[in-house]
Amino acid sequence: MRIRSVEEGGAIRHVFTYKRPVDGQIVEIETEISAVDFERLWSQRRETLQKLRYSWTDGPFHWDVDFFKTDDNRTYFTQAEVEMPEEQVEPPPLPPSLADHLLATAPAGDPRFASKRLANQAHAEKLLADIKSKGRIE
Repeated sequence: MRIRSVEEGGAIRHVFTYKRPVDGQIVEIETEISAVDFERLWSQRRETLQKLRYSWTDGPFHWDVDFFKTDDNRTYFTQAEVEMPEEQVEPPPLPPSLADHLLATAPAGDPRFASKRLANQAHAEKLLADIKSKGRIE
């Protein structure tokens, strides 16, 4: 389960998300919640994550680029992700705006790249250093 405070176009909305793998596919349920419910749930959180997300749709694909942030707003890791139609196995070519920034392509479902893991700055920085030193993901 995850709760988010999302700023879009100057307005803030609060979102509750539930994700679970089922038979090799991710089932994701997302719904808006009130600010009051968000604050109640926020008081019970165990972990927090700060990231700046840019999202866009390109045909049947949805792209998210996440910039993982420190408390002083410094980016320590950046990751792009594409959501594809269920029947598609191979990801589409990277948009030109991302192509020059690609360091490596992570296998789908690799737990090292889950937001929960990347929220740990030490883990993310070690992962990035390994990718840079090897030129790939092992």
